[in-house]
Amino acid sequence: MARPGPPASVFRFPRRRLQLQLALFYAGVFLVSGVALLAIPGIALIGVKSTVHAGTRSSASAIAQHGTDVRQQVIGSAVALAITVVLSLVLGWLIAGRLLRPLRTITATARDISASNLHQRLRPGDRGDEFTELARTLNDLFGRLEASFESQRHFVANASHELRTPLTAERTLIQVALADPGGNEQTLRAACQQVLALGEQQERLIEALLTLASSERGIQVREPFDLAEITRRVLLVRRQEAGRRGISVGTRLAAAPAAGDPSLAESLVANLVDNALRHNAAGGQVEISTAATAGGAHIWVSNTGTVIPPGEVERLFRPFQQLGPDRVRRSGGHGLGLAIVHAIAAAHGAAVRPRARPEGGLDIDVSFPREGDQPAGSGGNSGA
Repeated sequence: MARPGPPASVFRFPRRRLQLQLALFYAGVFLVSGVALLAIPGIALIGVKSTVHAGTRSSASAIAQHGTDVRQQVIGSAVALAITVVLSLVLGWLIAGRLLRPLRTITATARDISASNLHQRLRPGDRGDEFTELARTLNDLFGRLEASFESQRHFVANASHELRTPLTAERTLIQVALADPGGNEQTLRAACQQVLALGEQQERLIEALLTLASSERGIQVREPFDLAEITRRVLLVRRQEAGRRGISVGTRLAAAPAAGDPSLAESLVANLVDNALRHNAAGGQVEISTAATAGGAHIWVSNTGTVIPPGEVERLFRPFQQLGPDRVRRSGGHGLGLAIVHAIAAAHGAAVRPRARPEGGLDIDVSFPREGDQPAGSGGNSGA
């Protein structure tokens, strides 16, 4: 059994390393200056002694007396210097403590702030010095962390709800089918088909969540890809769905080389196309084009559909956001498509610029950096 250690309040003193260093620095500077001043009389005495042989006996006696006086003066000055150095050390300690007090306050407050009270902020004060700038910088950091934690909590709550809903529906279908006394093979088959449909819905949701999480981790290795080739593959798979919905798709695909994760870029294009097909009017249109410009590789996706208020466009790029209560039921989505687009674009350092069309629908322009350019950071410029 381990022995209990001594009480911290008795044997542990507060650490003041920076304060001690500053105090020792002040005292050291004073000591060096004092020693230099005391060395001046000694040097003068050596110069006077060198002239003893050229003088008379009386002058030698005067010089000896003068040397004695100088030595006594040096000893007295040394004692005074020692006392002054001690005083300067104490004063340096107090002054350094006074100067570092705001830093201790910032450190203590920052240590108290945790994930449960990120709303707490430091008090920068009105001094306008480096400590004020540090406090404001930390307040900005805590603000971003608070927003990130809040977004994470909302995301987890929404994801839990979206995953729980099909599970509850599956359980209800199975219970009703088993409890039906007149159930037969046909009713059981219908129940199983509904359960399979709900399972596919869960699978799509989980796949979307995994894509969103992987894109938010960033890109480790960048590979070249062509947005035009990726768009052709995506449209080839979705041609049948566009025909079933009665939507005409027009394309102008010019070479648009970029660099990044090709699989994530394909997920970005797929979610853009799916969003344009699902949230469209019957017999509507989708226009998709790619091109390389001086700024980089672009993909433009425009679709007809319901009128979107301009102030609501930004909200569409957040997870699980919909414009209407029945939008998910009508479109078959979960409100993750444009959030995935935003996350993948940010991982590539790409810019997303959405615009609500006055006649209904949405125009989205995603611009990737040029293939040889490296983005400035992991988070791209986003208009959303």
